[in-house]
Amino acid sequence: MPFNTALSGIRAANDDLRLTGNNIANASTTGFKKSRAEFGDVYSTSVLGSGLDQIGSGVQVQSVSQQFTQGTINFTENVLDLAISGGGFFVMSNGGETSYTRAGTFGLDREGFITSNTQARLQGFPADANGNITSVATDIQIQINNVQPRTTTSVESELNLDSREPVLQTTGTQFISAGNVASNSTNGYGIQNYTVTGPTGATATITTAANDNSLTTATSLNALAGVSATATSSATISTWTADLQVTINGAGIVNTTMSQATADEINALPGLSATYDGITETIALSSTIGDLTFGVAGGTADGDTLVVTGGGGGTQTLELDSGADGVGGGNLDSDTETIVVGGVVTLQIDQDYTFTDTSAATIFSSPSTSFVNNSFDPGDPDTYNHATSVTIYDSLGNPHIMQQFFIKQAYDSTAPLTTTNQPNAWVMAVQIDGQNVGDPVITAPTTPTLATYNLVFNQNGGLDSALSDDILISNWTPIVSNNNGSVPLGPITVASGASLPLPTPATSSNFQILMTDTTQVGSNFEVRSVDQNGLTSGRLAGLNIDDNGFIFARFTNGENRVLAQVALADFGNPQGLQNLGDTSWAETSESGVPVVGGPGTSSLGLVQSGALEDSNVDLSEQLVNLIIAQRNFQASAKTIETADQTTQTIINLR
Repeated sequence: MPFNTALSGIRAANDDLRLTGNNIANASTTGFKKSRAEFGDVYSTSVLGSGLDQIGSGVQVQSVSQQFTQGTINFTENVLDLAISGGGFFVMSNGGETSYTRAGTFGLDREGFITSNTQARLQGFPADANGNITSVATDIQIQINNVQPRTTTSVESELNLDSREPVLQTTGTQFISAGNVASNSTNGYGIQNYTVTGPTGATATITTAANDNSLTTATSLNALAGVSATATSSATISTWTADLQVTINGAGIVNTTMSQATADEINALPGLSATYDGITETIALSSTIGDLTFGVAGGTADGDTLVVTGGGGGTQTLELDSGADGVGGGNLDSDTETIVVGGVVTLQIDQDYTFTDTSAATIFSSPSTSFVNNSFDPGDPDTYNHATSVTIYDSLGNPHIMQQFFIKQAYDSTAPLTTTNQPNAWVMAVQIDGQNVGDPVITAPTTPTLATYNLVFNQNGGLDSALSDDILISNWTPIVSNNNGSVPLGPITVASGASLPLPTPATSSNFQILMTDTTQVGSNFEVRSVDQNGLTSGRLAGLNIDDNGFIFARFTNGENRVLAQVALADFGNPQGLQNLGDTSWAETSESGVPVVGGPGTSSLGLVQSGALEDSNVDLSEQLVNLIIAQRNFQASAKTIETADQTTQTIINLR
């Protein structure tokens, strides 16, 4: 009957109209995939099959096919808006039920889980404590609590030390003269001769006059190449008769009593310093310009005395009237009215220079000692070749500045190799907040010393780990500047058992410095990277999601952490997925088992953060389809009308 054929056409056209209308209605639905009706004709069949001239019986909807073509990616300002560029679906879980979607309109719930508009949770691969991505997918949760502080236990420095740098420090020889308490002269010596021989073998000789004071002697010696000399002197006044007016180095002292006021007046004189001891009632003096000369400036009483003990231990007494008879006065030890405390001359001879005292009465008779010329001083850039700094943290999250100083070392190829005499050797000195943190490795408690470590490089410029020191900072007591009673973890010294590797979690302020990738080549000093693992407390400042779906959390303390990786799933037959509504699909036997992995792997697409995938519906195309479906409906209805008229004609036959 043509009625059934027409009815099948009307039903098919109606389904096509519904499908096209649904596509048009979801033209603005994020992640929506349009559907397409697929029709097939209908033929009557029997057990023996259909005849060759069989007339069709109408049409039927064979399938409603989802079109998983890529929709337009529209950029937004929400970092949790995600779009997939390429194949794959986001994996969602809602109460244990798994679904799949292309709609990436995500947000955070109150517990920090990334959820869709239907409260389904986005699935991903979480990171462990070390930032390594695990292999089991689960709900992605963003850490919204504050990050707790972590003490620094490791600092990694990757630098280049310039091999062209000069050696700034040299080793010389130091002599110290015998101190002298003189009565009628400043040194008490006759004419002196000193000879200095330079590295080329040339000699220079200087002669000082008899009884020259220590300052004059030091000044004369300073004129010689390779020589540095200074003069100092010290004395103690043990008796100062009241009202006795005294001169010191020619300057009259107004105060005439043994008191703090007298010491303060002496302190104001050039090159002099004085300390008053109220218990022993003495005044200790020191001079940085050589000899100390005491004299009487006035007074009337017989027997007024000034008793002075020199730095060498000799004592002299100056009396206003030595005869106690009102006639004259003077020094009981000499016949003069002065006391002279001879100074000490410290003489330093540079490396490769030699010094000889050829006088009959040798004044530089004390044994010589070695000294470091231009020795390291963190406040003097001329004493080190390179420096860098990094912020580290104590156990309470307080920041501290660690400075590293690098001093190139001399090498004597004619001397035996030792830990300090090596080619391509440097010393690294470390201070924290300007304080020494060196561990002298003696019985605790220990006073921090300058922390120094040997760094030795091979001939290719790489660090020789066998000859270089392991760098353990084991004597750092963090200083809390506000003194509010907070006390972070302190050090455990080597004497108390500190060693490498350090325990985890940290039990002290100890930390290790790694210089493994540091080099020494002929190019400028360069800080390639400096990293440390400590941090202060911080709160979540923002998120970043890269193309491979890795979710990074940024905190206010500068910390960046990998939290998870978004999981994507793909199917062998996406057409077999069951539509659940809310732009979600479920797995079926027809779709096959999902292949789950990270974005950018296998057949899975990439993830675009701050973007959404629009519906793939083309309105122009759908409007054309709407017209076609309408015409089909009308034509099928016309078939019924015509069949009705034909039937009516037959009925009316008589």
